[in-house]
Amino acid sequence: MPEGLRGTVIFDLDGTLVDSAPDLADALDTLLEERGHKALGLDHARRLIGHGVAELVRKGLEDRGERLEGLDLTQAVQRFLKHYTQFLSRKSTPYPGAAEALTELRLAGWRLVVCTNKLEASARGLLQDLGLLPAFALVAGPDTFGVAKPDPAHLLRCLTGQDLSKHPAIMVGDSEVDVAAAQAAKLPVIAATWGYARVPLADLRPDALVDSLSDVPGAVERLSSLARAGA
Repeated sequence: MPEGLRGTVIFDLDGTLVDSAPDLADALDTLLEERGHKALGLDHARRLIGHGVAELVRKGLEDRGERLEGLDLTQAVQRFLKHYTQFLSRKSTPYPGAAEALTELRLAGWRLVVCTNKLEASARGLLQDLGLLPAFALVAGPDTFGVAKPDPAHLLRCLTGQDLSKHPAIMVGDSEVDVAAAQAAKLPVIAATWGYARVPLADLRPDALVDSLSDVPGAVERLSSLARAGA
């Protein structure tokens, strides 16, 4: 790890840094309507986000009575991606305080990473469109390392070669998938209350709960201090 860096903060993307649900919902509804189904709408689509594109498409179609597997599902996912990648950031916006929190963490010496179940190219494109990409040393989708959250390997591959006893890592995410991945990787996790979680996050026992991105740097500092004290 480069001299002077204190450790790594790993961010989820959708529902944590960016409210991407409107564009994902539009792409899903376009796919559904192409296939003769009624649109699900934004509120319904929000509840399906977080497990990757294939799961979003599978569940969206299933909720309209169409069950796909194998090649049929793959083809539907590719059609969804064609719609989605045309309008990655038409309606998506960073959550309030995103840029400021990332800047504060970088100035404090933290390496920043995005670990998302969104495909890497889509994640990079969205971050680029929103002006956030330069903050990150790495953007890892499920296709980057061939593994996806909640598998802890998705997080740990972002830390390859990092001595966690000297340079700790902390996860920031909004869903049960993020908390499960961090806990399995034995990393402290900060849970963001504004995202797409399907269950009460407090029930998952994250190491910290935050109500805004402006609270994240302080939570990172507290958890880092606790990690040093316990070392």
